[in-house]
Amino acid sequence: MSDADIFKVLADPTRRAVLERLASAEMTATELREGFAISQPAMSQHLAVLRGAGLISERRDGRYVNYRVESGGMAPLHEWLARYRAFWPDRIDGLKDLLKEMDQ
Repeated sequence: MSDADIFKVLADPTRRAVLERLASAEMTATELREGFAISQPAMSQHLAVLRGAGLISERRDGRYVNYRVESGGMAPLHEWLARYRAFWPDRIDGLKDLLKEMDQ
């Protein structure tokens, strides 16, 4: 999955909230749905999209399915950010210089 695809997956606020909840503990779809005004099929759809993006995985325990964050799922985002990390210090230094010039 490309960087752009992962950003599209995370653009949905419900998916981001689900991912944040799973960051603290494994949960079933029913547990995840608590507090959301969405149906069980809608939650299942969000979970399928997150699974397809490699951001979460599932573990079966009898008839229950527990979802958890997939540790390597965010790697493409970290790599994308790393490409631009070197860019920002120079830009911020340039902005500081510009602001100093404007103050004089």
